Amino acid sequence: QVQLVESGGGLVQAGGSLRLSCTASLRTFSSFAMGWFRQAPGKEREFVAAISSGGRVKFYADAVKGRFTISRDNAKNSVYLQMNTLKPEDTAVYYCAASPNDNRRSALDYTYWGQGTQVTVSS
Repeated sequence: QVQLVESGGGLVQAGGSLRLSCTASLRTFSSFAMGWFRQAPGKEREFVAAISSGGRVKFYADAVKGRFTISRDNAKNSVYLQMNTLKPEDTAVYYCAASPNDNRRSALDYTYWGQGTQVTVSS
């Protein structure tokens, strides 16, 4: 059974930073693109960032561009999201997900999902 486990969420003041981690039990982790999504209360799940299977291609939602950085370590079956200059509107449950295809922004293209980690940014 494939498991993705996120960690690193918490409560932080506006302007602060957090680093989210996600470790996957995928045997072929290096062949999967990885993405981060988030869902705020009362809102739909939205794309945050994605990284290609080899780690060379990264792209971001406009709302986080320049503040968040996605990275991965295939030797550790892990993907990370460094979040800087956090804003109250970044408050959400953050999910990592795995897709067999690169360059995908739609949640429908992701096969495996973690359980989510809460990020709360106070003003």
